Amino acid sequence: MRPYEMTLAAAAGAIRRRELSPVELVDSVLDRIERIQPRLTAYATVTAERARRAARDAERAITEGRPHGPLHGVPMGLKDLIDVAGIPTTASSRVRAGHRAQTDSAVAARLSEAGAVLVGKTHTHEFAYGLTTPQTRNAWDAGRVAGGSSGGSAVAVAAGAATFALGTDTGGSIRVPAALNGIVGLKPTYGLVPRRGVTSLAWSLDHVGPLARTVEDTALVLDALVAPGGGGPAGPDSPSAPPEELTGLRVGVPRTYYFDRVAPQVEAAVRRAIGRLAELGARLVDVDIPMTRYVQAVQWGLMVPEATAYHEHTLRTVPDLYGADVRILLEAGALMSAGDYLRAQRARTLMRREWAVLFEKADVIAAPSVPVTAVKAGQETVTWADGTEEGVADAYVRLSAPANITGVPALSLPVGRDRAGMPIGMQLLARPLAEALLLRVGRAYERTQPAPEVASAS
Repeated sequence: MRPYEMTLAAAAGAIRRRELSPVELVDSVLDRIERIQPRLTAYATVTAERARRAARDAERAITEGRPHGPLHGVPMGLKDLIDVAGIPTTASSRVRAGHRAQTDSAVAARLSEAGAVLVGKTHTHEFAYGLTTPQTRNAWDAGRVAGGSSGGSAVAVAAGAATFALGTDTGGSIRVPAALNGIVGLKPTYGLVPRRGVTSLAWSLDHVGPLARTVEDTALVLDALVAPGGGGPAGPDSPSAPPEELTGLRVGVPRTYYFDRVAPQVEAAVRRAIGRLAELGARLVDVDIPMTRYVQAVQWGLMVPEATAYHEHTLRTVPDLYGADVRILLEAGALMSAGDYLRAQRARTLMRREWAVLFEKADVIAAPSVPVTAVKAGQETVTWADGTEEGVADAYVRLSAPANITGVPALSLPVGRDRAGMPIGMQLLARPLAEALLLRVGRAYERTQPAPEVASAS
């Protein structure tokens, strides 16, 4: 196995045992970036020389007996919304051309303290305001969308061009590209991971979280993000604690919403995965998702005016520098009234209360991450069995938005492929601050599956 193909946990173990040096690992990943970048365009900026210096420093520290933890010497990508001092943060937009961060974001500082090595900043749909990341292509089929807005991060991880990465999630922007590229993505509980130094899309919906090839790797990154220094939360609730059996765990299977207008192959794969959880000891319980008719109205009612407020100055001064799709959404936000926004906030409060009741009936909700796999690049709509059409962005955000509105943690993990070979994701959701539970369930499922493969980048 080549170093870039190793999972984070495997690479960390090899580094700890002195079987692999950080320099070898980082060089392997940088070589992989050079090979896949022309086809997939995962990166906005590659920081090769900085990465090589950091790898040498990590190797020296480890040799001298000063390891920082499992991320020490491991290469990472950061979405190009996340500030790192001295490096451009462009948000993949002409509006930010030439902008360089003056200080590290909180998450970049925590990962640096844990010893992770930055290899580059990954592309985002412009200012994270979209679900496809059009400049980036899917790691398994370059003719298909990467998903967004954290498409660059997901593709980099799936293709072996980063051992792990960070993304942001305002309406599904970690989970959607994770599902479409066959990797793991976690949207933590709202506010658990700090957002200082991260360019905002909509501040009451924004989350920062990890993308990795396995649930185990995702847990290791979350430990570093929530516990600076890499120690991780103590005791059995640590996200990286060993998985336990699922006997008695109540897994909620939605009767409403999450299986409506879902591609048959997606539904079949997710239901098989839910069945596997039952085989592991979980008890399946049918649940009804509350207030589903309001989900998309509330998501857009919160996101659109908040995004417009953030961009108010540049929208007035340099509107032509925005891509047409983003500019139209920002202009639409200026037309929304304060009353509309407040009604969306009130509806969000009611939804949070109803979801709290939902989690009295089930410990975890299991559902598709997205209703359809990666569509062809340039495809604008999805046609369902009943002949109705839905915009691609609307389809991708539909199943992920509830977790952003309510702030509950949500984990997407791969559970199969469709007939075209494109990955299918299952989403697990739990009550606020139950990341350790989500990761335990995800790891229990993951242990029954073959080891993940690096995407062919074809």
